[in-house]
Amino acid sequence: MTVRWLLVGMALCSGLALAAPAPWYYWRSKVDGHRVCAQVSPGLGWERDGGPYEGPMCQPRRRVFVIPMR
Repeated sequence: MTVRWLLVGMALCSGLALAAPAPWYYWRSKVDGHRVCAQVSPGLGWERDGGPYEGPMCQPRRRVFVIPMR
């Protein structure tokens, strides 16, 4: 019985292991065109301008190179 609950608990927690931080985007003001980098919209007068980016300074996402093994 306890083994069953342990397996159920592990299955429920396995989704947490795949969690990732929210992406960052550039947001442009509809009023004056000012751009900011944020994860969520700064407000009603803003529209998404670019992204997604890697971190709080809106760096481009890192590229992952896969080298095949022999």
